[in-house]
Amino acid sequence: MEKKWVSVLFLISAVCGVSAYVPHRYHFVNESKNWTEAQSYCRQNYTDLATISKMEEMKKLNATLNEKARSFVWIGLDRGDTGKWLWSLADESFYKGEDTYRNWNSGEPNNLGRNQYCVAMNKEPGTINNGTWTDEECDKQYTFVCFDKNKTNTDRYILINETKSWSKAQSYCRENYTDLTSVRNQTENQQIWNFAKYSISSCVWIGLFNDSWKWSDQSDSSFRFWTSGQPDNQGGNEKCTLVSMTDQGQWHDVGCGTTNPFICLQNQLILIKQYLTWREALRYCKDNHVDLVSVHSEEIQLWVKEVAQNASTEHVWLGLRHTCTLSFWFWMSGESVCYQNWAPGNGTGGEDCSPVERTGAVQARGGQQWVSLPEDHKLNFICLSYEN
Repeated sequence: MEKKWVSVLFLISAVCGVSAYVPHRYHFVNESKNWTEAQSYCRQNYTDLATISKMEEMKKLNATLNEKARSFVWIGLDRGDTGKWLWSLADESFYKGEDTYRNWNSGEPNNLGRNQYCVAMNKEPGTINNGTWTDEECDKQYTFVCFDKNKTNTDRYILINETKSWSKAQSYCRENYTDLTSVRNQTENQQIWNFAKYSISSCVWIGLFNDSWKWSDQSDSSFRFWTSGQPDNQGGNEKCTLVSMTDQGQWHDVGCGTTNPFICLQNQLILIKQYLTWREALRYCKDNHVDLVSVHSEEIQLWVKEVAQNASTEHVWLGLRHTCTLSFWFWMSGESVCYQNWAPGNGTGGEDCSPVERTGAVQARGGQQWVSLPEDHKLNFICLSYEN
């Protein structure tokens, strides 16, 4: 074993604990800028304007703002010219899946009156329309179906036999359960309709909505935290989003030209699209950031996959190294390889160490599992940009 790795090996923990990983942090900038200026500032100094993909992140952002901001703060959500159908997902990590299933009634969606952006399920039994979907004006009053991520099978669905607008139904479900229900396949559609047919209204709201809002970093998160009555596009030109500290951190749509403080997002993981050997990549990360990334949990692996898919090489270096002398793998951060995601045939103790040591990389696409490669291959790599 080379002497230069001895100190690292002595630091390796033999105990596998729970990783306290945080994928990104928020930075409040107390300068008044319009939305475009704020976006440019964040991209130059951090990663981008703040993106929020679930309620836990919204709470984290509000914690950053509570002692610093007094009124309104820009985030990275703005309105585009065209929309797409999205599921309301307050917890996207739980309710993922192929977003391809649709069960529209004949002739739907038709956006009648150019103001139908929310989706309801027809509940009438004994007709060909039962369980099919229709687009409706979001202010219509219907009952609705929530889902609870902590329950299984049909216990997950809860019919609320009170009529509300779509946004108020969404708020109710998020406050009391997980969210308005998503529908991923015909089986789930039938299960939900089995509840919906007992509704006191002719239709029930589900969690699908047509949304033209997009995040500055181009991520696909459908999490929204609008305050009551928002977005209203007053005057027809409110295309950017503010967090209102006077409304418990809920959101308003406003004109993009107003000036406000803003909050930037800094990603912890950075893909470096240079072609370096493992040792060169390690040195680059240590000199310019913190270290090559270590993957201690499934949560970190999910973020690594997201970053790695944009690589220009087939594999991407991780901070993972093998010692032939002691015949095991270790992270350069000094932690044991507890969580593992090896591709078949990789990650064994009996690695071929000739002519050079083996190091670890992740597949950029496909299954995105880990592979063992000679350290002299030249690949893109992922750096850790700050320590928690």
